[in-house]
Amino acid sequence: MKKIQLISGLITALVCALVFHISAQNPKAKYGTFALTNATIETVTKGTLKNGIVVISNGKITAVGENVSIPQGAETIDCKGLFIYPGMIDGGTNIGLSEIGSDPRTQDFSELGDVVPQMKALTAVNPNAVPIPVTRISGVTTAFASPSGDLFAGTGALINLHGYTPEQMYAGFEGVVLNFPRSGRRGGFDRRTDEEIKKASENAMKKINEVWERALQYHKIDSATKGRDAGFYPEMQSLLPVVRGERALLIEVNAEKDIQAALKWVKEKKISKVILTGVAEGWRVADEIAKAKIPVITGGVLELPTRDYDRYDQAYANPSLLLKAGIKVMIRSNETSNQNYRNLPYHAGFAVAYGMDKTEALKAITIVPAEIFGVADKIGSIEVGKSANLFVCDGDPFETKTQVKNVFIDGWQMPMVSRQTLLYDEFLKREPGVKK
Repeated sequence: MKKIQLISGLITALVCALVFHISAQNPKAKYGTFALTNATIETVTKGTLKNGIVVISNGKITAVGENVSIPQGAETIDCKGLFIYPGMIDGGTNIGLSEIGSDPRTQDFSELGDVVPQMKALTAVNPNAVPIPVTRISGVTTAFASPSGDLFAGTGALINLHGYTPEQMYAGFEGVVLNFPRSGRRGGFDRRTDEEIKKASENAMKKINEVWERALQYHKIDSATKGRDAGFYPEMQSLLPVVRGERALLIEVNAEKDIQAALKWVKEKKISKVILTGVAEGWRVADEIAKAKIPVITGGVLELPTRDYDRYDQAYANPSLLLKAGIKVMIRSNETSNQNYRNLPYHAGFAVAYGMDKTEALKAITIVPAEIFGVADKIGSIEVGKSANLFVCDGDPFETKTQVKNVFIDGWQMPMVSRQTLLYDEFLKREPGVKK
C-alpha cells in the first residue's frame, strides 16, 4: 500500500511539474501565411507605399503592393496607422556570445591566443541568450556576432535572431576578424612609455606579416596538391578562403594613423575582400578610404570623441562625413552592455541629427549591411522573394517613443516578449503582499 502511495505521489509531482513547466514557458513564434494590410510600407529599395499590403508565406515575402490579393486562409493583421520596415541589421555585436558580464563561464567571444581565426563564433552562439529577444522585439532581426581578442581573433557570423540552433540562425555570411595593431595608447590607463608602445606595435605588425606569409605558402601547397598534402593546420585552413578572395577580412581599426597603415597593408598584400570596422577617426582620412573602395562598418555612434580637442559631436558626424566622401557605410551599435544592442536605430538617429540623410541612415542599417555581407538577395529590404525579416511599428524607428508592434524573422511571427517586458508587466501590476 505504501509503495502504491509513493508511486502515486511521484506521478502527481511529475504531472504538477510538467504543468508548471508548460505554463511557465514564453509564447512561441508562429509560422504561417500572413497578410499585413493598410500599412505605410518603407521598402527601402523601391520607395514608400501608402495603404499597402505585405503577404508572407513559407517564410518569404510573396507580395507587396497597394492592390494585392490576400491568399485564402491567410491571417490578416490590420496595420492601419502603422509602418512596415525591413528588419534592421547590426554589423557589430557580441550577441549570443556574452550573457553575464561578471561570470566568465557565460563569456564566449574571446579565445586564448593571438592567431585563432579557426575559432568560429557560430559554434559558440547561444540561441537562448537573454539579449536576443530583448533585441529582436526592437526591430533588429539580424546581427553580426563578432569575436574579439588579439590580432586574428576568430571568424564572426551573421545570424538571424531566431532559432533553436546556431545553424538555424545562420544568415549566410562569415568573416575573419583582424584587430589591426594600434600605434598609440589604448586609453588613459595605458602607462607604457612611447618606446614600449612603438615596440609593441612593430612586434604586432611583424606577427601579422608572418601569419599572412604562412597563409600564402599554405595556399600554394594546398593548390598544388589539390588539398591532399597541405597538412592539418586549422589556423591556415581558416585563412585560406581570405587569401583566395572567397571570404572577407574584417579589419577593426580606429585611429587615423592606424587606418592609413591598414589601407597600405591591404594594398601591399593584395587582399581582395576587405571590410573596415570601427573606423572612429575615418572622417580624418575619408578620401583615402574612398579611393581604396573599401566598405566601412562604423560605430557605435553614441560615443565620446577620440581626442580631447575634437568637437563633442565628432563621433555623431562620422558616418555622414564618410558617406559624403563616397564610402559605402554601415552603422553598428558596438554596445558593450548585453541589453543595449536594441539601441541600433538610435545610433542611426544620431547620425541623422548630425548630418546624415535620413534615407541613407535607414539604408545603413538595412540594405547596405545586406550588400556588404553579400546577402542582399535575401534580406535588407521589403521585396518579393526575400526572406520575411521585417517589423511593424507606430512611428519613426529612430525615435525612442516609437513602439514596435510586430516582428517577423524568416516568416516567423515573434512573440513580443523579453525579460524587460516581463519585468515591466510584473512591477506595473505588482502585489506588495503586505498583510492587513
